Amino acid sequence: MESVTTTPLQQLFQAIAQAQDAYVLRQHVMEQVGQYFAAKRWRLWFLDQLPAMDDQTPKLLRQALSLDYNPVLRYLVQRHAVVHDETVLPPGAWQTLCPRADHGHVMVGPIIRNGQLIGGVAVTRHRDDPAFHADNLADLSALCLHLSIRLADLQSQTIATRERSRLTPREIQIAERVAQGLTNREIGADLWITENSVKQALKRLFSKLDVSSRAEMVAQLSGHPGLMGSS
Repeated sequence: MESVTTTPLQQLFQAIAQAQDAYVLRQHVMEQVGQYFAAKRWRLWFLDQLPAMDDQTPKLLRQALSLDYNPVLRYLVQRHAVVHDETVLPPGAWQTLCPRADHGHVMVGPIIRNGQLIGGVAVTRHRDDPAFHADNLADLSALCLHLSIRLADLQSQTIATRERSRLTPREIQIAERVAQGLTNREIGADLWITENSVKQALKRLFSKLDVSSRAEMVAQLSGHPGLMGSS
């Protein structure tokens, strides 16, 4: 079988998957994304981190974040789809809306979590550079998919770490065995503790996790990969 050559786009997929936190994605991976698209500027942004708008905010920034003024942003918010300026405007029209030379061509894509738009990826080119095209849209769409998945994974890992820090090693052992379907008596015998110790530990677990049944406890802990590992 012939070896398959890894393309630059696939290398970006791998870089996203290997990123250890959002900082690496925003700084190092996004630099590679910018280079891939021959962009002048690039950014991974989140809606909850955008600045609040008031009378002191520069006019250009207010316009850039206005759905009424910015048709590219409006398209992204309404459709959760990748878009560049010539998708929604005639060639060259974007440059009449944005005077910045290094924003002469703009392309953005969505970051999605639980069906909601939580941010996006933006890349721009100088007005003298070639405009973005359909292949660029397809590649950014794929990258946004990988970024959305990786960011969701990182959030889940953070929650799992926080939840694990609330539980003692013994409580985690008991929760794991509850998930395996063992009874209190079987758990006690497996861990060399009394059945009553298991019952008391489960009461503490229910209180810490704010659940009222074994099924709820297992569902909550199972929702965070890595929280209940093998012991």
